[in-house]
Amino acid sequence: MASGPGGARIAATDDGGTLVVAAVTASVSRLMEEHWRQDHGYSVPNPGTYPHLWLWDSCFHAIIWAKLGDPRAVQELDGVLAGQLDNGMVPHMRYGGEGPDTWLGPLAKTSSLTQPPMFGHAIRVLSDAGIPLSQETLAKAKAGLDWLWENRRTPEGLIYVVHPWEAGNDHSPRWDDWGAPGRTKEGYSRPARTAWNKERMKEMSFSDDGAANWSTSFVSCPAAFNAYTAFNFRELAAVTGDAALGERATELAAAMDEHLWNAEEQLWSDLAVVGGGPSVHIPISDGVMGALVTADPAKARAALKQLADPARFGAAFGPANVAREHPAYDPDTYWRGPAWPPLNYLFQQAFAIQEMEAEAEWLAGLTARGAVTSGWAEYWNPENGRGLGAVPQTWAGLVIAMRR
Repeated sequence: MASGPGGARIAATDDGGTLVVAAVTASVSRLMEEHWRQDHGYSVPNPGTYPHLWLWDSCFHAIIWAKLGDPRAVQELDGVLAGQLDNGMVPHMRYGGEGPDTWLGPLAKTSSLTQPPMFGHAIRVLSDAGIPLSQETLAKAKAGLDWLWENRRTPEGLIYVVHPWEAGNDHSPRWDDWGAPGRTKEGYSRPARTAWNKERMKEMSFSDDGAANWSTSFVSCPAAFNAYTAFNFRELAAVTGDAALGERATELAAAMDEHLWNAEEQLWSDLAVVGGGPSVHIPISDGVMGALVTADPAKARAALKQLADPARFGAAFGPANVAREHPAYDPDTYWRGPAWPPLNYLFQQAFAIQEMEAEAEWLAGLTARGAVTSGWAEYWNPENGRGLGAVPQTWAGLVIAMRR
């Protein structure tokens, strides 16, 4: 037995396969309730560590609320889009008036950066669940994706980011060759890396509405961010019937296959634009995400099969974030090896798209096992399930959205 949020007890088999569904759902419901902020209209990922709204966190919250049959799914999604800037960019944070000041100062309402635009997929999930969405919500989501297409494309047709915070995996070893402090013989210093990230804000340029548009030190086309963007184009197109969004998804996926496919690693790798170096080719599990959108099933399957391969990402409590045999692998360190529930959820989406249903079921079981064992943690050690980061954290509740 393991404890869930609020002390709830969760039963599991010895092999971590079958969990008591009702107990898991009750625990996730309690987790979401405890982190809901009615005065703000969204759930905080963790009240102590993450007391604000984050873009893709709240999109995942909307999905969880939808799976719980709770109308707050719409409120959470609208909370993401409420911070949209004049030109259409959806900021990666809305500040909830709690916790420390940000780099923009105490008067800022939102960040000037963005994050993986998971609102297109969230809209698809809510729509498929029969949850009504307003035309305003759909229009805002389209404007957010339009902004990326119109303002953040390279000549190769790829989407770029201007800060590691935008990619979602800000401490990844993939960014080490930009001069970010990495692992030394003394270990890895998260505070030093965070300080480096904050310093990069001084090298940014911004549009008139405050959206970051370039950096003199860091510009990259992350494979995963491009896959997420193409995926969300396609998901929103499925709801709205907007053929142009679907065409963009196809065009972006083709650009990924042409410019980001790494035949040696059998993964999609990042492309450095300003700064960077060989670290963009470190085998990271999110290099699998091109399987969400590629038109080449051979590439998709070659990448996806590595999630279960112990010599690559396969581990007892879900895929490791860095290939386990790579020198950069550290199963206990933030974005440098642990298993992540939102990545697992998206891996499962890719399995389903590629009609790999047995693998989708397998991953759902491992993720549920990791979430319960870790105490519903932000992320966990993939070798032993030890909870890491903020515990509990709301996006661990995605396990109920992975039941098929």
